[in-house]
Amino acid sequence: MAVRLHLKIGIVPGPDRLATSPDAVIHREPETGSAMRTKGNLYGLVCAPPAGGARIAEAAAMVADAIRERYYYDESAGIPVCLQKSILAANQHLRSSREGNGIIAGSLGVCVAVVRGNELYVATIGDADAYLVRQARLLALPDEERGDGLPAAGDPHVGVWRGEIAVGDSLLLVAGNVTRVVGTEEYKNALVTLHPQSAVEHLHHLFVASGGDGSDAILAVEAAEAPVTRAEHRLVPVRPAEPLAGAPIRSPIPLADPIANAATAVGNRARDVGTAAGGAVAGVIDGVLERLPRRRPRQRHVTPLWSRRDSQRRAGVAVLSLLGFFVVVGIGLWILGGALPGKDDQITHVNAGEEALGAARGEIAQVFDNGLVVGDEKKALGLLRQAWANLKKAADLGVAAGTLRPLNTKVTDGLDILYRVRSVETGIAFDLGAKISPNADVVDMARGPDGAAYLLDHATSSIVRVDIAKLSASVVVTKGDRDGAGHKIGEPWMLAAGGADIFILDRDTNLWRWRPSDANGRGTLARLRLGGDVALGDDVRDMATYARSSASGLYFLYVIDPSSKQVLRYPPAADGSGYPAAPSDYLAAPTDVAAFRQVFIDGDVYLLGSDAVVRYQQGRIDSFQLALPPDADDLRKGHDYRLMAASVVHSEGRIWLWDAEHARVLEFSKTTSEYVAQYRAAPGSTPLDGLREMYVVEGEGLPSVLVWTDGRQLLTTSLAEAAGPGGSPSPAPGGSPSPAPGGSPSPAPGGSPSPAP
Repeated sequence: MAVRLHLKIGIVPGPDRLATSPDAVIHREPETGSAMRTKGNLYGLVCAPPAGGARIAEAAAMVADAIRERYYYDESAGIPVCLQKSILAANQHLRSSREGNGIIAGSLGVCVAVVRGNELYVATIGDADAYLVRQARLLALPDEERGDGLPAAGDPHVGVWRGEIAVGDSLLLVAGNVTRVVGTEEYKNALVTLHPQSAVEHLHHLFVASGGDGSDAILAVEAAEAPVTRAEHRLVPVRPAEPLAGAPIRSPIPLADPIANAATAVGNRARDVGTAAGGAVAGVIDGVLERLPRRRPRQRHVTPLWSRRDSQRRAGVAVLSLLGFFVVVGIGLWILGGALPGKDDQITHVNAGEEALGAARGEIAQVFDNGLVVGDEKKALGLLRQAWANLKKAADLGVAAGTLRPLNTKVTDGLDILYRVRSVETGIAFDLGAKISPNADVVDMARGPDGAAYLLDHATSSIVRVDIAKLSASVVVTKGDRDGAGHKIGEPWMLAAGGADIFILDRDTNLWRWRPSDANGRGTLARLRLGGDVALGDDVRDMATYARSSASGLYFLYVIDPSSKQVLRYPPAADGSGYPAAPSDYLAAPTDVAAFRQVFIDGDVYLLGSDAVVRYQQGRIDSFQLALPPDADDLRKGHDYRLMAASVVHSEGRIWLWDAEHARVLEFSKTTSEYVAQYRAAPGSTPLDGLREMYVVEGEGLPSVLVWTDGRQLLTTSLAEAAGPGGSPSPAPGGSPSPAPGGSPSPAPGGSPSPAP
């Protein structure tokens, strides 16, 4: 007998839900057969933290309504795509509606399931779980591709799991908060032994009894067997000779019975003779038919109505699509007039390419034949930029690359001179891989008070001091070293310089101070107190120090902490023993600081992101904005800032940024934020494409020196033009290059630190 699934539902009644729960439940079973066959039954939960109050509850209800309406309204695709589109539509509606105002990103979890026949589809995003109980085993539906929840800044990734549901299976949709309190073992016991409604009430009771609070949505579905048709008892005719036939009818006339009996006997004899004759004839015919070849009867196939309609709809869509394609192609050919690219177009392209090439040659000759690169920089810049555009146009129109290559090189060299692009050479100061550890892996670096470079080697869990002048190195701190009080340092994690000390943050978030005692690498290690209720996690991005007064020798400690959405500022103890007081929030308002890579402080706080440097004054962001490099529109488009170094004088000097996109170091004025110059590796020199950490040593009357590491070596790069033919002008005396066209030079380093921010 054909059977179908009968679904039993269990939902926690509204009066039994916690008052602090903002969750919303989705439960819709279509009443019409067409919707049931195409879209199936929809079940789901929208879970949210209770911190948002009534607003978060309104947002959850809005998301549930949006998913339910969009899923049944959308007929453009199959179930998995419709589920994804309904959740994405709910996300967009949440971001643009009043209910979504102020909702923390990713705080809403959504778990939606669709049951159509024996098919099961489940989509989960955020803090909501789905489980399937089959043969007394609890299966967690796959969640490898689960998104972070709603609302999301863009379109979140929604993965849809597809499987089958059979008789005896149970599906459980539950808030992640309930799972953490009750546990999955109770889920299996309840769903195996109880009716779905009793199971969810039992689980909710366990959640409340265990002290659970907030999100408490639970929905259970059990698949049972239901017959498609009902078998009725067939009516069987009863003959007069059988017991239930009743008494024979008797005639009221006595003589009629013998006559009637005789007539009946004659008739029966006649029928028997006819039956025997007919049987003989029929037997002969059957014998003949039995000897004839037979063909197997065709098996009848019954196609359901909904399947025929679906096939007809798909066929109609295919025919209309094909007609639309031919109409579009015909209209396109009619508009174009049949003028496909032919010989005339090729001739036109060749002529246009040659014309652009000739224009570029004329502009290049005008610049270099008349010495405009030195004599009239502004005019030379305009002509070379136009020549660059013409060469690109010629390349697009098919001019040979070999013809364009020397012209491109000449234009690039001229623009690099005008853009203050310096070719620099790099030397190796010390090879840690050869002299300290073959697996050296430097992950942080700081310039010490004694002028040496201090490197944090992750491979050996140690701090290495490198004396660049003497080209010598020594290990000064190693994991497990003890200070004078017997405290043992953990694995070093971050470095920062402060006054006469090197600050070390280990993986246990303990702060240490190493103070050099002589020029040979000897010093003392001491653990510093780091107080407050805020515990630093493993997502800290960077730390730096700043002295309120250089005479006191006390330094404020700044930490980029994404967990608290703040730059935390720790005040120093008066006796220099550490930072026992709770940190204060430097930023005026909580900010997502996870994208910032580095912090620098000169009285103001500079935070480095991949696209820009942001400056804060007294905790508030100001209008400081670095200019775009002048070659951003032609030679080197885009940038990816990874590392920063800057002059220590407040609002004066330079800012250096390493751009990983083009393997270069850019120099800007800290005073005006204008572009000053950029430095790229000279031909044959070590490229600037593997920087892990860097700092700049500014020389008085001498070129500045970039000190950097690639993880295995400590290298130095003089920020002065390398000697060689065809080089661009060297920096101006004093090590300060002249600004790019349209810029202004920054003041020379000088001044004193301003009060701490």
